[in-house]
Amino acid sequence: MIGRRAAMLGAAAVLLSRPTATRGETATMIPAADASWSYLADTVMGGVSEGVAEAEGGAVRLRGTVSTENRGGFIQVRTSVNGLPDDARALVVRVRGNGEPYFIHLRTTRTRLPWQYYQAQFDTSSDWRDVTLPFTEFHPSGGLLPGTLRPGDIRSIGLVAYGRDHVADVSIAAFGWS
Repeated sequence: MIGRRAAMLGAAAVLLSRPTATRGETATMIPAADASWSYLADTVMGGVSEGVAEAEGGAVRLRGTVSTENRGGFIQVRTSVNGLPDDARALVVRVRGNGEPYFIHLRTTRTRLPWQYYQAQFDTSSDWRDVTLPFTEFHPSGGLLPGTLRPGDIRSIGLVAYGRDHVADVSIAAFGWS
């Protein structure tokens, strides 16, 4: 049964402020299991979407039902970061899902209101794959944000099922930058 309660993920009593990054051929990657994640849904603003986030096999899995009823339309799991290197050109996420499109929402030092973020969409399949999202493909959620995203200003990375009625099932195994 999918509940509405918020769930904290990661090490039970330890919040990791600087997860260990490993340098791959093209990207520096941080295992999702090394970060602390929190679940958030549109219920905080009156929406009726339901979901759950769980640690599963070294990944974080976000499942639920997204409903646009009552001006809602999202479920999300996110982790805090203390900026990315200023010379980073793209966010890289290792993901799999149910074939639906999903989003990455980035919050920065300039996103002060709850509905402010930078967003990029990606597609999923049932197989794990690395998706590279250039920072130039992230678009601000409103006109009050600068159009250019600065990697050093990023404060959180959110994996989001958003914007339409659908069943969500997406996992993230790692995130990083190139």
